[in-house]
Amino acid sequence: MKESNTNKKSLGYGLIRDKTILDNVIGSVASVGYGLGALLIGVEHKWISYKKAYDRANRTLDTFINYVEGENGFYYHFVNMQTGKREWNCEISIIDTAIFICGAITVGEYFGGSVKQKAETLFTRINWEWYRNKDTNYFYMGYKPEKGFWGHWDMYAEQLMLYILGVSSPTFPIDKSMYYEFKRKKANYKNIKDIIYTYCGTLFTYQFSHAWIDFKDLKDLENINWFENSVKATKANRQYCIDHKQKFKTYDENSWGLTACLSPKGYISCGAKPCDIDLNIENDGTVTPCGAIGSIVFTPKESIKAMEHYYNSYPKLWGKYGFKDGYNLESIKPWFAKEYIGIDKGIELLMLENFLNGTIWNYFMKNQYVQKGLEILDFSVNNQKHSYS
Repeated sequence: MKESNTNKKSLGYGLIRDKTILDNVIGSVASVGYGLGALLIGVEHKWISYKKAYDRANRTLDTFINYVEGENGFYYHFVNMQTGKREWNCEISIIDTAIFICGAITVGEYFGGSVKQKAETLFTRINWEWYRNKDTNYFYMGYKPEKGFWGHWDMYAEQLMLYILGVSSPTFPIDKSMYYEFKRKKANYKNIKDIIYTYCGTLFTYQFSHAWIDFKDLKDLENINWFENSVKATKANRQYCIDHKQKFKTYDENSWGLTACLSPKGYISCGAKPCDIDLNIENDGTVTPCGAIGSIVFTPKESIKAMEHYYNSYPKLWGKYGFKDGYNLESIKPWFAKEYIGIDKGIELLMLENFLNGTIWNYFMKNQYVQKGLEILDFSVNNQKHSYS
């Protein structure tokens, strides 16, 4: 693939570009996580041979073991496609590392052998405690060697994977209290009640952990079912677009899914109520297909109708990798993105596969550390302690 480094002589083998139209040297660690998940999907659909996919996964993990730059098992958000070194003076990212490691765990369970061994090596390197603020008991949001740590994961967002992986680490485990102490703010949107909402109300925050973790039948000690919560938040996001279609021509019942994406102004974080930000500042009328597609496990009928609408109504939105990253009808000349973003295509692909076959869920949930993490955090099925062994 043109968007991946497949040069076996390169130190950056297996790295995947952040965007398709951008400096060719910029790779995204999170995109690699989704790309690893794409390998087993490709095998299952006979798009790539088992042997080629195994080799690519195996060599990609070698790249992270040996060359990709980071600290304490965590990696920089953006790295050079050829060398694995830090780019753009970016941060060492806990969430992008976690998305990568989820992909590594998944291919490890699928392929076994040396792929599984290397995935475990990478997982056990991560020093989760290093990224924890001991005063607040929250994970920090980011770290740069020039400035240290900043911010906190103090509210619900896309970070559920951090706790499940962190508590089960055999080398640097966190305490389960971290999971139960982040804020769970609730609000209604019209007749959709008690949504545990995220700060910016953007859909990816309700999707990313769910691409790997099958929360459908799971509840924690506070009786929270995160899958049901994402269903409510997704319905609220769609209803918000319906309610504001007089303000923005792009919005309607089949054009919805406000999330981080490209827009005429550049990369922005669109969102919907409930949230804690001023949406009059953030939203500009842009819609991205990955919002609805990445929610297909939560709202299958509505997401399929949205995909049909995008495909049938806007030929400029379709290209060689499927739907491009966004469109906006607000100006005299409608705007359509010309490029694709790796993590946006990733969430589309994994959620579509989970909707159709449950493939990513099935393999990720088999992992011993995922099983252990869910047990430690006291997730249960029908109020019965669930054993994943």
